[in-house]
Amino acid sequence: MERKLNSAKSRTRLSSVANSLRLIKAFSEDEYEIGISDLAKRLGLAKSTVHRLASTLLEQGILEQNAGDGKYHLGLALFELGAMVRRKMDFTMEARPFLRTLMEKTGETVHLAILDHDSILYIITHESKQALRMGSKVGTRAPVHSTAVGKTLLAFQPDEELERIFARGLPQSTPNTITDPKALRRELATVRARNYAVDDEESEIGLRAIAAPIRIYSGNVVAAISIAGPVHRMARKALLGWVRELVDVAEAVSQRLGWQPSRAEARPRRA
Repeated sequence: MERKLNSAKSRTRLSSVANSLRLIKAFSEDEYEIGISDLAKRLGLAKSTVHRLASTLLEQGILEQNAGDGKYHLGLALFELGAMVRRKMDFTMEARPFLRTLMEKTGETVHLAILDHDSILYIITHESKQALRMGSKVGTRAPVHSTAVGKTLLAFQPDEELERIFARGLPQSTPNTITDPKALRRELATVRARNYAVDDEESEIGLRAIAAPIRIYSGNVVAAISIAGPVHRMARKALLGWVRELVDVAEAVSQRLGWQPSRAEARPRRA
């Protein structure tokens, strides 16, 4: 009996969510404001149901109400959500030409990745033109704790987020993978101090990479750029020689997104 009641409640919640979305989509440029009666007719719902949905959306700032005639229109909360999506689209468009130039200059594969739950997600990839190279595709995922981009993104996460990720385990990909939370915390502190991360065959034997953070106007790190290639071309001297180039590109993209560097952030430290 209890299971049936819970199932019925779940269906009711889903129906409310679906109807709320239908209500939001009822507005358009031609019909900026709509009253409860008209909304009820369009949605095929009782006025009491529409009033309840509209009241909830009003509380959340999704809808606003005209004090004069009581009609509803879309609220600023939707504008803020749309602006957030736009910013995410904008930073990939801003970054793309910089990444291509970096790939052509270094001759190695260049990525831009974001943190998505417990893994990194590649959203831009410019593959090296050399026969032996790191191959990857947009939309693929990789471990967050063993990759250069992943460690860069983890380094700027709050403690509670790190604890959540650590609690799910740190699987070993190679003998070099850091699997101890304390050791990884020390590594992340080094990443913050240097302003770049190194993957020294930690995610894959024969592969090295370096990564640097991309920041937005608030200073928050939203993505990371990496250079990755085979160890025989990514020797330590070559790797560190590209750090300045990498950080310059990451800073250039960040500044296009409104970030203003401080002196402490602007210079990477040597390993």
